[in-house]
Amino acid sequence: MTVYLVGAGPGAPDLLTLRAARLLEQADIVFYDALVHPDTIALAARAQKVAVGKRCGKHSTVQQFINKRLVDAAKRYPVVVRLKGGDPMMFGRAQEEIAALEEAGVECEVVPGITAALAAAAAIKTSLTQRGSARTITFATPRVGATEPDSTWARGLAAADAGAIYMGVGEAALIAQTLIASGKPPGLPVAIVESASLPEQRVRYTTLADLPNFADASVAGPATATPAIPSAQAITQACDTRIAPWRAM
Repeated sequence: MTVYLVGAGPGAPDLLTLRAARLLEQADIVFYDALVHPDTIALAARAQKVAVGKRCGKHSTVQQFINKRLVDAAKRYPVVVRLKGGDPMMFGRAQEEIAALEEAGVECEVVPGITAALAAAAAIKTSLTQRGSARTITFATPRVGATEPDSTWARGLAAADAGAIYMGVGEAALIAQTLIASGKPPGLPVAIVESASLPEQRVRYTTLADLPNFADASVAGPATATPAIPSAQAITQACDTRIAPWRAM
């Protein structure tokens, strides 16, 4: 009995890894996230499919319940797939699921996927590791749980050459205020990439100071926004959209 934590990538089904596709074809049961593309889920033709996604402002499955479902499924099915958007190890609460499985004596394996920050960087054709100007990258999220202490997420971004902010839904004002307070100029250009890697992908531009109004009013799907430096742009993904890469000197 093995549970596979599989990355579904940023959205486009053809960005799925070969290993992920093979496991979906072999799966007996698949627990999938809300943002996984229907065509990706369809690859698990013979499997029972269970939605366990989390979306900001919508009904979500409690994490402890997901953990229990995975453990219970592993006792019944040879191949169990936990299909997660992006990469399982990037703000996907994979560690909690791994801990629950290990505590229950269940074997698990992690299959990496392309994370949203990289798809957003590809969408605006901006390297996160541009030679001579970006040698450090920080991935962060301003979101904290109800019982968790305050986060110092902006500290790492302020110190890095490049960065990505994930799970920024409803946090545009906080993000702009905090980054400006950390020394980023209010006029810093920001690219908002919506539905990165999908046919409906859309890229629009604003400034860091205007990000709250722009993002809240016009972003409907998974999006990424990015503050820019002279030759590079950063992405902030909003909504359940992760906020993706941003770069600033």
